[in-house]
Amino acid sequence: MAKGWNFEQLLQYRIKRRNLIIGAGAFSGLAIASQFPHQRAIANPRFSDYPFKLGVASGEPYPNSVVIWTRLAPEPLNGGGVPPVNVPVRWEVSDDANMRRIIARGTELALPELGHSVRVVVEGLRPDTWYWYRFYVGNEASRIGRTRTAPFGGSYLNKFTFALASCQNYQQGYFTAYKYMAQDDLNLVVHVGDYIYEGGISDTAIRPHNSLEIFTLDEYRNRHALYKLDTNLQEAHAMFPWIVTWDDHEVENNYADDISQIDTEPEPDQDRAIFLQRRAIAYQVYYEHMPLRPFSKPVGPDMQLYRRLSFGNLATFNVLDTRQYRTDQPCEDGTKERCAEVFNPQATILGKAQENWLYEGLSSSQTRWNILAQQVPIAQRDFTPGEGQTFSMDKWDGYLADRDRLMAFLGQRKPSNPVSLAGDVHSNWAMDLKANFDNPQSATVGSEFVCTSISSGGDGEDIPPTVAAYLPDNPHIKFYNGQRGYVRCTLTPDLWKSDYLVMSEVTTPFGIISKRASYVVENGRPGVKQA
Repeated sequence: MAKGWNFEQLLQYRIKRRNLIIGAGAFSGLAIASQFPHQRAIANPRFSDYPFKLGVASGEPYPNSVVIWTRLAPEPLNGGGVPPVNVPVRWEVSDDANMRRIIARGTELALPELGHSVRVVVEGLRPDTWYWYRFYVGNEASRIGRTRTAPFGGSYLNKFTFALASCQNYQQGYFTAYKYMAQDDLNLVVHVGDYIYEGGISDTAIRPHNSLEIFTLDEYRNRHALYKLDTNLQEAHAMFPWIVTWDDHEVENNYADDISQIDTEPEPDQDRAIFLQRRAIAYQVYYEHMPLRPFSKPVGPDMQLYRRLSFGNLATFNVLDTRQYRTDQPCEDGTKERCAEVFNPQATILGKAQENWLYEGLSSSQTRWNILAQQVPIAQRDFTPGEGQTFSMDKWDGYLADRDRLMAFLGQRKPSNPVSLAGDVHSNWAMDLKANFDNPQSATVGSEFVCTSISSGGDGEDIPPTVAAYLPDNPHIKFYNGQRGYVRCTLTPDLWKSDYLVMSEVTTPFGIISKRASYVVENGRPGVKQA
């Protein structure tokens, strides 16, 4: 039976998933574009309401280009509310905040098969430069957004600042941290997953979800729209370019490749086909709502999300995907003692192709800081005080062969200043990456900063007694905090500084932010220490 589910829950889940594949003709999840083979374009459309309710966003900055995004949705919680026709959307980019000097403009079709989302790769821009942009449709204009290109590869950069964020459960709190993030002095925002949550309406919701658990194309679109309607999230998108990667809740909690969290024996092949239908829908809708480059457009249930972005001679982001290619979590998932599956040399969290791509990039990198922007903590975290050990099987702790290879690579090849960034666990951590985590005297081969959630988990607390009890068993863990917020990372050629910014509360919209702690990594000296 499913892990942690009673029979009635499992039965209802199976019925919903069966309905998903029975209704696949309405989506034909692997070939959605065929629904709209020859749509005409309407030059002057009429909308039932303001069409830019979901705001604007930008991302994927290169030295000479950036992606700008919006989606037409006058009825955002009702499938968007745009008829199934192509709609021409005009866009323009300026090098001044008042949009007086237009340096690029054009028209892009908002297509019904992509939810009337619009993405434009604006080319021919100057490196390391702020730009402003907006969209028009008919007589309506979007708000003005701001974005910034990357410096040329290899060019000298003396400072680079970005925010690290993850895990924004709409039901468990307000996104007030984004209000403060939008006011921060940043070049970039990096979001490492759980942008939405797929679950139904909670009895304890601060702000209820808009439906039961989501399975269909319209349900995923409506859920993304609900989150995008948050004004603080919209503001942070409008102020900075974003680099994004997903974790699990963008599809389903703790899924692994084509394996659902729900163990639905005795029909595993059919159930995996059903789950891939859901994954295809979720991946498409994620692409529709994120400022990603066109190469990430999914093909059925597959989507190219791992990629590399560099910023001058200072930083390279290796953006990873630890969901799409992983083998099933060992030991039936959960927080457990290690079972034999943990040591399986064939088990993987990255997949072989992505792992090779990562090592090749780290080997050839010429930048000062080499960043692994990924979902779940790499460093070991033993949750049992004293004798015995237990670990989360959903993290790198459950995939020891992959982690051992990574630690060996960092120790032997010594790429410049490797730093892991992660989220998922709704708490702040600063940790050393060790050649052997069970031997505190072994070499420190890298550093890791884990951000807390924006809202998931409610207000949280600084250090619960249960956490304080096991921290001494993990000497490589230098900092823990369980409040909400984000991490501001400031990089120079000599120093990486992470400021842990935490909210006083997220269960009301009136929380205030403060700096809980700062931790640094010195150039050429792996490991974290308090500033």
